[in-house]
Amino acid sequence: MTTDGAGSGDLKLGILAWPQYTDWESLRRVARRVEELGYDSLWTWDHLYPIVGSPDGPIFEGWLTVGAWAEVTQRVKLGLMVGANTFRNPAVVAKMATTLDHISGGRAYLGIGAAWFETEHVAYGIDFGASVGERLDRLDEAAMIMRGMLHGEEPSGRETYAARKVRNDPAPVQRTLPILIGGGGERKTLQTTARYADAWNIGGTLEEVRHKDEVLRRWCTEVGRDESEIERTLGADMVVLRDDPAEARRVADEISRRQGGWKSGPEFVGTPEELAEKLAPYVSLGFGHIYFDYAAPWDAETLERLIGEVKPMILDRVGAASPA
Repeated sequence: MTTDGAGSGDLKLGILAWPQYTDWESLRRVARRVEELGYDSLWTWDHLYPIVGSPDGPIFEGWLTVGAWAEVTQRVKLGLMVGANTFRNPAVVAKMATTLDHISGGRAYLGIGAAWFETEHVAYGIDFGASVGERLDRLDEAAMIMRGMLHGEEPSGRETYAARKVRNDPAPVQRTLPILIGGGGERKTLQTTARYADAWNIGGTLEEVRHKDEVLRRWCTEVGRDESEIERTLGADMVVLRDDPAEARRVADEISRRQGGWKSGPEFVGTPEELAEKLAPYVSLGFGHIYFDYAAPWDAETLERLIGEVKPMILDRVGAASPA
């Protein structure tokens, strides 16, 4: 099993900054602050309507957001978590990701998924496909085209996409511009991940994540892929960190109100110690890259404490649990 960063002191933390219910200047400041604090990755969504709270609100487009972030940062990796395959021709997406890699000096991820939010597809007139299965078949074909292009090949489409011996020139700056696939479907998504992805994103309980990881490893064996080549990334949702429970709840409620009346609110509200205790087993499992959702009104204290306190606490717990 891959142990990317697990127990090595090289645990990666990322931030997924929500592009909804905010303004551009705030999103730009968030990118700069994430880099200043030493986070490893910075992500945003690929949606055209808000997906949390009311969909009747403002949201910025994903690819232009990460492209602009590339110009105001120097080190942090950048990507969509994850791109909607239905929105764009996959050959064009490979070209876009390559361009982002050049703009950023080799810091791009190509995040991709099958897409799920029908409301925005209907509103924008984008073909949603007849079923989940159809969208997953499209994702598999798209990932094949993207991987071929990013590796200097000239792939052609199979059924859905009409690409014919499509060339990607210039090549990416990175020797391997990583394709990240998000999702846990056991029959199709994880098979596509095993075939074409360089990174994989999943979330859920420890038991659920452990099971999905086992399924991915079985698919890797079946398709002849070394599973350790695939970076495991974990979506840890949104957290609010405070020592005072009442203050933590106040902050969480304000985020919920700002985000279109988000009814459930941030998924974790508590102390750094409690969060580290929760996340350490995932890192021990091999998920050495964890990202956290982050949204207006931009909780500066949590952003600072995640990397300043939670990260070393996780590493301490993982190190203590490792055999001597």
